[in-house]
Amino acid sequence: MSKKLKVGIIGVTGRGEDLRKYFEQPKKRAVVTGGADINLKALVEFKKALGREVYTTADYRELLKRKDIDAIVITSPDFTHEKYALAALKAKKHVYLEKPMAITTAGCDRVLKAAKASGVKLMVGFNMRHMAIFKLMKKIIDSGKIGEIKAAWVRHFVGFGGHYYFHDWHGTRKNTYSLLLQKGSHDIDMIHYLTGSYTKKVAAFGALDFFGGNKSNKLRCPICKIKKTCLEADYSRMNQCCFRKEIDVEDNSEVIMELENGIKASYLQCHFAPEYFRNYTLIGTKGRIENLNDGDTVIVKLRKNYRFAKKIKEIKYKVKTGKGNHFGADAFIVEDFLDYVLKGKKPVSTVLAGRMSVAVGCAATDSLRQGGKMLKIKKAPKGFK
Repeated sequence: MSKKLKVGIIGVTGRGEDLRKYFEQPKKRAVVTGGADINLKALVEFKKALGREVYTTADYRELLKRKDIDAIVITSPDFTHEKYALAALKAKKHVYLEKPMAITTAGCDRVLKAAKASGVKLMVGFNMRHMAIFKLMKKIIDSGKIGEIKAAWVRHFVGFGGHYYFHDWHGTRKNTYSLLLQKGSHDIDMIHYLTGSYTKKVAAFGALDFFGGNKSNKLRCPICKIKKTCLEADYSRMNQCCFRKEIDVEDNSEVIMELENGIKASYLQCHFAPEYFRNYTLIGTKGRIENLNDGDTVIVKLRKNYRFAKKIKEIKYKVKTGKGNHFGADAFIVEDFLDYVLKGKKPVSTVLAGRMSVAVGCAATDSLRQGGKMLKIKKAPKGFK
């Protein structure tokens, strides 16, 4: 393999477009040489954006046959991840696989086994591990400043949840299984990452409390009679109605978890909140750490003997966020993948982490659909760390 990694992208719009520019730029270590997408117009725009001759195809299998492609970036919809990853690994291409790894735990295990058999490298895209605010929180926790972690609480208010997840393919179980995979895999992974432990059992409650309904599956925002007054209308594009009949994934979920080291954790995900905001709180034997918003502030409060301390000691950290997508994390995650493939450096995101976030999301979904039944997490295949 040459020093410059030749990359092909499956799914060139959306997330694929986000990552493409970073594969083109980082230290000139990579070049995008091909793309596959079923959207022919998207392929035209993809070729135009690169400004040079690149291979394009509507058939991902043709992309995998190319000798001028060393690695495949998979950013297509969730329900395609397993299929495309298995094919790329069989073709001996290194793989960057956007989360979630698959939409079933069994699917993740098939991908793990295929990666091990192929001898090439597989990395799952968890960009939150590369955000400055969470890297700082991880550093503070690992320093022992707040002691041994005993409890974690994550709230994810998904403002614009309708626009992000209920106007398109995300809104049905056949495509996502659950938004505890599509959206929650980030947060579940960060609970594992910050605490240093995986979940062993879960219970959950949830429902479709706001979206869905009795509207036609063919109804789209631009032709809707109430588009000017509907808070969820997005008629700049041909979006499907987010109150259509076929929607069947939960928009409001509460999950409780017990981790392997005894830590108790909880996770709230709500898709009809007025604002977009993630709040992480972790409590240790010496204190508590919390992010005040997604991007720039972390506070630490340390325990004191309440009889003698005049006030609780509080330390506030301001975080300098990076420029670009996801507070600069996308650039870092591409560098991480290139370091992994070109230098053999262990990535921040492991394949086991990718599998475990899906396993927990699936189990939590099964629990809430069974009325809150406690379920154990299925063990991963042996040989993965």
